[in-house]
Amino acid sequence: MKTEPLSILVRNPLAGVFVALTVIFALSALLSPYFLTPYNLSVIARGLAFVGLITIAQSMLMVLGELDLSLGVIGGLCGVISGILMVKLGIEPYSAMLLAVLLGACLGLFNGLLVTTLRLHSLVLTIGTAGIFGGANLVLTRGVAITGIPKEVQFLGRGDVLGVPVPFLIMLAALAVATFVMVKTPFGRYMYAIGNNQAGARMLGIRVDRIRLLVFVAAGAIAGLAGVLMVARLGTAQPSIGDTWVLAPIAASVIGGVATTGGVGSPIGAIFGAGIIAVIENIIVLFGVSPYWQGIVSGAIVVLAISFDAISRRYLRRENG
Repeated sequence: MKTEPLSILVRNPLAGVFVALTVIFALSALLSPYFLTPYNLSVIARGLAFVGLITIAQSMLMVLGELDLSLGVIGGLCGVISGILMVKLGIEPYSAMLLAVLLGACLGLFNGLLVTTLRLHSLVLTIGTAGIFGGANLVLTRGVAITGIPKEVQFLGRGDVLGVPVPFLIMLAALAVATFVMVKTPFGRYMYAIGNNQAGARMLGIRVDRIRLLVFVAAGAIAGLAGVLMVARLGTAQPSIGDTWVLAPIAASVIGGVATTGGVGSPIGAIFGAGIIAVIENIIVLFGVSPYWQGIVSGAIVVLAISFDAISRRYLRRENG
């Protein structure tokens, strides 16, 4: 009976992370009178939208047992490409954004092909491809932002609908689609089967490599979407877009119950985890703490989240005999 609360927490991480988010949210409201203001809540939601999209993409890959460290860089490169297409080539803005998202899918396809055909480890591979994509970003921009983004698309990054930021609504739509696919379709069940036991999934006749490839493509497209939305928010295509979209999505996914070993978790839990990080970072800002501390906080959250994940897996193995 002494271990029952821990057992509940380990076995149902989605409930645990929801409770944690609720408690942190309530404490933040008590600590700062500015936390619950409409403006501040809008700031949190808008900021969460971009990291949230990358988190959805990363959580899908993690369920497969994969990890893509190039997603943030893909988002940044796609944002820059959308700016080049709109401003320098004169392509219709919405068409340019769509083409940039398709580029993200192609970059995800590139990663996926290398992983599935050459049997490369996704973590090691995407460290390399992140360097390639990041280098391409700098070659194209020479480190200088592309200005003059048409105002007609800036609504996608800066606008609100009934007081809710448009990027946050787009993130919720992406979350709904990803969750439906993973929970309600055979494709989603195959993803969990592959994450649990890839060799066993192959023996059952599941086309493992095809599914892994498609998830890499989807993750790249979602990252590209995050990048173009950030361009719409800033009104410029900054070469630094995506630089901070590496640690937080991984930490958010693990906090939300997505196992680093695959086969466990959901995008919903990952978004709850992203919400915890967003609230913590916001309260740091409200208290006037130096923004340099945010990196320390994010890194510490990653370490704690991965440590808890490892401990919980060992606990379940012991409990199951």
